[in-house]
Parts: sequence; structure tokens; C-alpha cells
Amino acid sequence: MDFGFTAEDDAFRAEARAWLDAHVGVERDRRSWERTLGAAGWIGIGWSEGGYGNRTVGLTQQVAWAEEYARSGAPPRSGHIGENLFAPTLLAHGTAEQKARFLPPVAAGEELWCQGYSEPGAGSDLAGVRTRAELDGGGGAYRVTGQKIWTSLAHEADWCFVLARTDPESARHHGLTFLLVPMDQPGRIEVRPIRQLTGTSDFNEVFFDGAHARAEHVVGAVGDGWRVAMSLLGFERGVSTLAQQIGFAEELGRVVRTAVETGAADDPVVRDRLVRLWAELRAMRWNALRTLGGSGGPGAPSVAKLLWAGWHQRLGELAVQVRGAAASAGPSDWTPATPYELDDAQHLFLFSRADTIYGGSDQIQRTIIAERVLGLPRQPR
Repeated sequence: MDFGFTAEDDAFRAEARAWLDAHVGVERDRRSWERTLGAAGWIGIGWSEGGYGNRTVGLTQQVAWAEEYARSGAPPRSGHIGENLFAPTLLAHGTAEQKARFLPPVAAGEELWCQGYSEPGAGSDLAGVRTRAELDGGGGAYRVTGQKIWTSLAHEADWCFVLARTDPESARHHGLTFLLVPMDQPGRIEVRPIRQLTGTSDFNEVFFDGAHARAEHVVGAVGDGWRVAMSLLGFERGVSTLAQQIGFAEELGRVVRTAVETGAADDPVVRDRLVRLWAELRAMRWNALRTLGGSGGPGAPSVAKLLWAGWHQRLGELAVQVRGAAASAGPSDWTPATPYELDDAQHLFLFSRADTIYGGSDQIQRTIIAERVLGLPRQPR
């Protein structure tokens, strides 16, 4: 696409930068920060519809906001799943009543969402989900039984959109339904945080007690959950990729400075790796700009995921290499209260190990490209 910023875009960028400069660092609690964003209309600016308390802007201004947000050092978003995944899906497949009920609280930063897709036996192979949902009498509600895993921010979420099997006789992508499940069901839904290599626990296991866990809202038709779920996955990449690259550039800059300080940059092999990482990051940016608005074809999201996941892992590996022996020690002494202190380089190295797995593993992305873009025979199952 012919991508460029206009004078109007530049004025919008200046407004966004000024607002962020005035507000970043004031709110320390992540949920309060979501409400602050919502009150100013910054949540949902990329939605296809307005009128829910959100302002709506064009694609170039969405890019400007995402880049300014990344540059400002604003906190990680707790509401991005509701804003960037659930809301666009509801706008595409939900009823007018569902939009009126669920979109204003998302835009206001009042209700947070998590994604109930992956299961212990159905991670990248989403069609193998075994979580069941059965109608509970004649009231139209469903009783949900099963387990989800790697559920980001489930410990903070108010709602979870869940892909569940409503036809017990069905197989694979048939007989699935897209349900909206309230998380505030004490004794009916259990959330267990999963401790990661970094010592943090943003991912969770979620257990639904089929005797009591209830869902009253279905998005799309019963049994048509696969189509809705696939539609949602199409919203996972896009403008957010450009904001992600701003963060990548800052991480690369820190690695370069460390390499100079430690003398590692005197090694021609290290210099070559630094230059290669810089060039690859520039190529990723131009590819992201090229494919904005869906112009990259059905394989564009998979190509983008393959590019940045491997790149980020290589950056993490280099980040600890240029530190030398100092990379093996934490930034502070070990204590029982703080047994897992990490500096930026160590956190980058450990966290990036998961980049080629979550959001669809590299193997899955290559299979998608092979089957949907290159037209190769489907993988035997």
C-alpha cells in the first residue's frame, strides 16, 4: 500500500504524544490506567464502529498512536485482548444487543477480557478442543466443563471468550461454539497462575466446573464457533506489530550500548550480528507497513510471526552474550523474598524463549503458509 503520514496525522500524533506525556506515570495500577485511557477515548480507536465511548480514526493515525504509546514508556496493557481481539470479533459477528452490552465497558476500561482457546491437548491444533458446553434446561444458558491453558491475564479478567464443543458427537472444527463466560463465579471457575522462566505469572490454567460454571451469551450461531474463532485470529496481527517493533528497537539499542561498554563490539562477529539484527528489524517494519489493511494475503500474519519471533530470540541470545560472565549473575543478592531478580538482558533472553511457541508455533505458521499460500498438500492428521 502507499503508506505516508499527512499533516492531519502529524497533528494527531502531537496530540497523542502530549496526552501521554501528561498521563504516563501518574496511574500506577494497571486497571486504573485502563480507565484513564478509556475516559479519554483512546480505547477502541481502530474499531470499525464508534458510538461506544471510543473515538475512531484511520489506519495511519492508529499507527501513530501505537508508535507514540510504545515510545512513551506507558505500562503494558491489561485491556488489549478485549480491545483488539474480542471487540472486533463482536463487531463482525455479534448482535446489536451484545454490542450495546459489552463494547462500552471495554471502551471505558471497566471490563477486562481473556481468551479461552488453548487446552493441554489442543494448543496450536485448536480444532482439537475438548472443553464441553451443555444447555442447562430451558433457560438458554450453557454449563461449561473443561480446562484452558496459557490463558493470558485470566487472573485479572472479568470475562473470558471460550471456544467449546456444544455438539458431543462432532469432531475437529465442527460443533464448536463461541461463548462469553463471566469469570466472577466463585467455586465454579478456578484460575491457577503458571510461573514462567522469568518468575512472572501472566499465563494461567483455567478450570471450568461443569456443574456450575455458566455462560449465557453465544456470539454467532451455535455450532459456528470455528468461523468466529478464525475471524478473531485474523485480528491478532496488524497495527500492534508496528508498536511492537518500537519496543524491539529500544531493546536492540540497549544491546548495542552494552556491547560497546563491555568491548564485545570489538569482535567482528558480534558487530556482524548487530548489523544483521538492525537490518532485519528495518525489513520487518517495511513488511508490516506493506501488509497493513490486509494487503499481504492470507499468509501475511504467519510470515510476520515467523520473522519477529526468531529475530527476538536471536536478540535475547546476543543480549546475554555481550554481557559476558556478568550475565550469569542477577542484579541483586539472592534472598528468599526476591529469589528471581533479573536485569533487562536476562529477562529478554528468558522471555523470548517462548516467542516461537505462543500465538501459534513456528511449525504451525509454516504449515499455514504451505497449505493456504503455496497450495501444498494438507498435513496428514
